[in-house]
Amino acid sequence: MKIVVTVKLVPDTNADKRIDPATKRLVRTGVDVVLNPFDEYAIEAALQLRERLADGSTVTIVSMTPESGREVVRKALAMGADDAVILSDPGLAGSDLWATAYALSHAIKLRGFDLVLTGTQSTDAISGELPGMLAENLGISALTYAREVDVADGRLRVKRETETGYQTVSAPLPALASVTKSANQPRYPALKGIMGAKKKEIAVLTLADLGLTKAVGSDGARTEVLALATPPPRERGRAVTAADGADGARAVMEFLKSRKLV
Repeated sequence: MKIVVTVKLVPDTNADKRIDPATKRLVRTGVDVVLNPFDEYAIEAALQLRERLADGSTVTIVSMTPESGREVVRKALAMGADDAVILSDPGLAGSDLWATAYALSHAIKLRGFDLVLTGTQSTDAISGELPGMLAENLGISALTYAREVDVADGRLRVKRETETGYQTVSAPLPALASVTKSANQPRYPALKGIMGAKKKEIAVLTLADLGLTKAVGSDGARTEVLALATPPPRERGRAVTAADGADGARAVMEFLKSRKLV
């Protein structure tokens, strides 16, 4: 079985982040980049599934990133993935979620797949929309927020997190699942894995390789950021002195009613 894991390279979560006022985009030059932490759970889920199946299944990493991110992608290979594909082309600059999902889907189709795993979101955008959009472009089912992932009898089965508990759902392969942080604990690359990753293939695809019929990059973006604003400073908390418990409870209820919370 061919398992594909999509990963995104994001600014280090500890780095200062700036928005370019002219382009209204996150400034990524001169900032350390790392594997999106949410995607590491998808990588681990793929590796564990490959180990359970023990049938010669492979794990391929797919990322849309400049070639300068090659060594960051190599961390996923050091974790245990078999190979990687980088979709890298200046024409992809300015791609929004729609264009990103469209381009990635063509790269995945070109490589071939039975199962696609993703993280639930990225630390720089935090939209959570890419898994569904990617599945739509691939023409497959999307089982989102998966805490457990398994494959049997030609079907993907997941234990899906909800606000009220869990759902057990399944879909025929090929299919896509987005993996939550509660699914596992991503492994640290061992020295053997780090050394072995240096010999693993990282293929590079350009737009010319994909045969796209729709525009991507800034020209193909379906969304536009019109304005940016700094959030207002947080208001100071208000301390209330109550004569007794009943008086305190009344003060709390009055506050909640004033905010229309009860």
